[in-house]
Amino acid sequence: MRLLPTSFLALALAAAVAPPAAAQLATPNADGITFGHVHLNVTDIEAHKKIWVEWFDGEVVQKGPLTTVKLPNFLIALSEREPTGPTQGSVMNHFGFKVRNTAEFVERWTAAGMEAGRMFTGAEGMPNAYVMAPDGVWVELQEDPSLHVPIAGYHIHFWTPEHEELLDWYSEVFNLRIRPRGRIQTTTDVPGMNMSFAGSDVPTAPTRGRALDHIGFEVDDLEAFCEKLKAKGIEFDVEYREVESVELKIAFLTDPAGTYIELTEGYDEY
Repeated sequence: MRLLPTSFLALALAAAVAPPAAAQLATPNADGITFGHVHLNVTDIEAHKKIWVEWFDGEVVQKGPLTTVKLPNFLIALSEREPTGPTQGSVMNHFGFKVRNTAEFVERWTAAGMEAGRMFTGAEGMPNAYVMAPDGVWVELQEDPSLHVPIAGYHIHFWTPEHEELLDWYSEVFNLRIRPRGRIQTTTDVPGMNMSFAGSDVPTAPTRGRALDHIGFEVDDLEAFCEKLKAKGIEFDVEYREVESVELKIAFLTDPAGTYIELTEGYDEY
C-alpha cells in the first residue's frame, strides 16, 4: 500500500501530549526468556524515531552505532537501510499494540495524514484497526480500555502456509505453551508478547532485508542457551558473540519459514 504524504509537524501536534510510559522488557519466564525486540530497516531513522516516541510512547536509547526505541514490553531497533519490501508479503506480516481507544488513535493518525485501514472486530471481540508506518511497516491496534498504560506491545503475527508446523517449532525450541488468543487457536506466549500464527494460501518471503528484518528474544545466560539449542540440532547463522560497542551478547538463527531471529543478552539494561 502507498504511504500518504506526511507532515511530521502535523504528526507531532496531533500526537497526545503525555510523558513516555514506563518502557521495559517483561520479566523472563522460568527458562530465562522474554521477548526482546523487532528490528526495522527504514529509509529515515529520524522520522521513525519521531513516530515511535510521539505515537507509541517510546524512549530513544542510543548505544554506540545502534539506535533503539524502548516501548512497554519490547524495543524497536532501527537500521537506516532501504527495505526490500513491506512487512506484508513476508513471514512477519505485522506486529501489534494494545491501546485504550482504537477509534480515537486512528482518528488522530489519519488527521495527521497517515494511512489506516478499516476498523473491525478483532479475534478477542474488541475494536481493532491497522495503521501503516513509513516504509510499509504494518501495525495492528487492539482496544483494551483497562490498559494500565496508554499503549503497550501485544503481539507479532506470522503468516505462512506451514503455520501450524512453525508454531510447533517455536513451542519446541523455546519451550512455550500453545494456547488460543480469542478466535485464533494457533498462538503461544513469551513474556511480553503473544505470538500468533496464520495460514497463507501463497508462500511468504523471508524477513531478512524487509521492513521488519528480524525479531529478537532476550535470554538470561545466552551462551548456555545457545549450547542448549545446538544440542537440539539448531544451526546458527551467527554464532554466540559479545559486541562491546552496543553492550550486547548476540546470536542469530532462522526459523523454518524464513524469519530471521536474534537472541540477545543485555537489552534488559537499555
